[in-house]
Amino acid sequence: MRAGEDRGRPAGASSFGPSRATRAFLAWLALAAAVVAPPAARGQEAPPQRAAADRPLPLPEDVLGFQPGEPRRLADWGAISAYLDTLAAASDRIVLDTIGRSTLDRPLTLLTISSPRNLERLEELREIQARLADPRRIRDAEERADLVRRGRLVVAVTAGLHSTEVAGSLLPVRLAYRLASSDAPDVQRILDETVVLVVPSLNPDGTDLVADWYRATIDMPWEGSPPPFLYHHYAGHDNNRDWYAFTLAETRAVVERVHLAWRPHIVHDVHQQGTHASRLFLPPWIDPIEPNVDPLLVGATNALGTAVAWSLLREGRSGVLVAGDFDAWDPGRAWPLYHGAVRILSETASARLATPVTVPFEQLEAGRGYDPKRASWNFPRPWPGGEWTLADALSMMEAASLAVLREASGRRTDWLRTFVAVGERAVAGRPGRPAAWAIPPAAHDSGAVEALVDALVTGGVEVERSAEAFRAAGRGFPAGTYLVPMRQPYAAFAQVLLAPKPYPPAFDGRGPDATPVPPYGWSTAHTLALLLGAEAVPLAAVPAVPAEPVRETDRPRRRAEMLAAEAGTLIGLYRPWVPAENEGWARWWFDRAGVPYAVLRDEDLVTGGLPRDWTAILLPSIAANALAEGWQPGEQPPAYTGGLAGEGARALRSYVEGGGTLVAIGGATDFAIQALGLPVDQPLRDLPDEDFLAPGAIVSLAVDSAAAVAAGTPRRLAAWLNGPYALQRRPGSGARVIARFGARPTVLSGWVHGESHLAGATAALEVPLGRGRVVLFAFDPLYRGQARASVPLLFAALARRGLPD
Repeated sequence: MRAGEDRGRPAGASSFGPSRATRAFLAWLALAAAVVAPPAARGQEAPPQRAAADRPLPLPEDVLGFQPGEPRRLADWGAISAYLDTLAAASDRIVLDTIGRSTLDRPLTLLTISSPRNLERLEELREIQARLADPRRIRDAEERADLVRRGRLVVAVTAGLHSTEVAGSLLPVRLAYRLASSDAPDVQRILDETVVLVVPSLNPDGTDLVADWYRATIDMPWEGSPPPFLYHHYAGHDNNRDWYAFTLAETRAVVERVHLAWRPHIVHDVHQQGTHASRLFLPPWIDPIEPNVDPLLVGATNALGTAVAWSLLREGRSGVLVAGDFDAWDPGRAWPLYHGAVRILSETASARLATPVTVPFEQLEAGRGYDPKRASWNFPRPWPGGEWTLADALSMMEAASLAVLREASGRRTDWLRTFVAVGERAVAGRPGRPAAWAIPPAAHDSGAVEALVDALVTGGVEVERSAEAFRAAGRGFPAGTYLVPMRQPYAAFAQVLLAPKPYPPAFDGRGPDATPVPPYGWSTAHTLALLLGAEAVPLAAVPAVPAEPVRETDRPRRRAEMLAAEAGTLIGLYRPWVPAENEGWARWWFDRAGVPYAVLRDEDLVTGGLPRDWTAILLPSIAANALAEGWQPGEQPPAYTGGLAGEGARALRSYVEGGGTLVAIGGATDFAIQALGLPVDQPLRDLPDEDFLAPGAIVSLAVDSAAAVAAGTPRRLAAWLNGPYALQRRPGSGARVIARFGARPTVLSGWVHGESHLAGATAALEVPLGRGRVVLFAFDPLYRGQARASVPLLFAALARRGLPD
């Protein structure tokens, strides 16, 4: 396993590492991985390269040591990249580039695959595509028609994002070999009409971690179990929710070196789903579709997804679903839809990593919009059940990928004309949008404005900075105000980041017993300006004021210095063996702010003796049962089972009573209240969904500026809420309210069903316990590296020692 427990910790931070038993198991795991690993060197980086056509093409098994899809065999990133290097060196259809480095410093690569003739004119094709993406650069209809004639369809294939979806890490090997080796007419047409951009792994760190873990679990009771570690160092599964905030190194590299460099017409985003659903999902999406997505792209997505499904049905494949389960609401995973392109999400059924599974037909589970045991218009040929292997998943995935390329390449000019039309509609302006947005300097946190402008510019949005003061929307704006004119190609992306937006409520059934239905990703809001704490003002006209464009080279970079760590500050950060993304985001914030911290594991708490000189212990937002119980025996190796119930809870209580500070977020507040016996009630916890549901929304906070934790914080903040979390102090408890949920309005962007239950409820509370204190946050101040507006409250709570004032 490559990701050590302390990797990424700031220099000088103390280390409280794994127990002796855990260290022994990790050493054995690393040794086992080294013994069975393919001989290719890991992390090997190759310069851009092409080769003559007369060299023999290597088969994948020549380098990997096995055929991709072989049961119980996985390749790590070193082996995969070594094969792709070798294939590119032998093929005149492939150019291989390194486009950046991963979070843990592995190379990120890009394969550009096309006919030799197209590869000879790559720069010309890239320039044609840049002009087609911006209709303002096209003189007239004649020039547009010429560009469409000379241009080529650009299709990006992104894989390996979620590392436990292991067929995705092998697909690029199979797909690249097929496109490089086949002389079939349909492949030749793909190569002639298309430039295929393959990102083999959006998360090579996780590819290694999962491969190492899987090899070490073979022939054990927990073979094929998910690793008890986040498979992205910071984000875990959240790494595909980063496509508008750009917090991760991998996202930025792919955006800058693939999406903005090439502006693809189609992006095939390759994923896997569970074992008991359809065998493959393809768009059309179910509702809701985010309203800033151009209707032309909705129609194009529907047409291509359905055509691919039809192609697979013609091949005799079963279990293919369209228009079920997955919606298109959250832009955190849908960059293409706001940049003139179609996103084809494919979700292929999984095995148990590389271990086969058997799924009886009667155990298939119904999803949204279909029943896998019954034929329907969007699921015409059910899968009969039985064994499902990695080879089955890889075969389905490869067939879908080839079908996307085959169906799209046959209508190249239609795709290019649609792409131009979407850009023309954006530049012409869309009814209901402002003419421009103004982003004035921040009163409290200049870094919030810098982070917002950085996200806009990273997303390809044109931003200007006013050289003089001006008046608009009935108010004055100082010189240095950022302006976002909305008649530009990527206005839809700007609107998503800047405008608050309600979510269209959905219910299962009618009447008082109707159950609210959350979106697929449990995120109804994505107004980054609110989360960061930056003001964005819609304007009816573009101000007539001198302004300079913000260039790529001089754009502001996001900063995170909200906590100036005092001498002796050291945070104890709890990290469970049941991976929790919120814990990863805590490390993301701490590493950027320079906050010293030590990782705490279960055994550190169970064995007792917590250091009294720690500033605070943080329990990130983790479900109470996961905190208390963790993995059960047989699910994972013994070193990773169990939780904090019993001895762990007693150790935390002893730490606080002795003068320590414990801070708990979201789901962890349930555990802290119960385990420590705090005099705090949770009025929303037991309400049924029919009465209250908060599936991820941006809500208002009213902050008590008299509370020491809130000193210097604005009295009104935006915060992220995801779950039935609210607090109520009991009489005589001595607890101090830090913040309440706002009364009018409570929801700033998104949707909370039963909003009246939330209005005015306590959102953050400071509770004395012995000589120490517990600080509870019902909202999430760490949310995916985006909640800059509310994270200062968390930092202040962690920085204060001892009892409240």
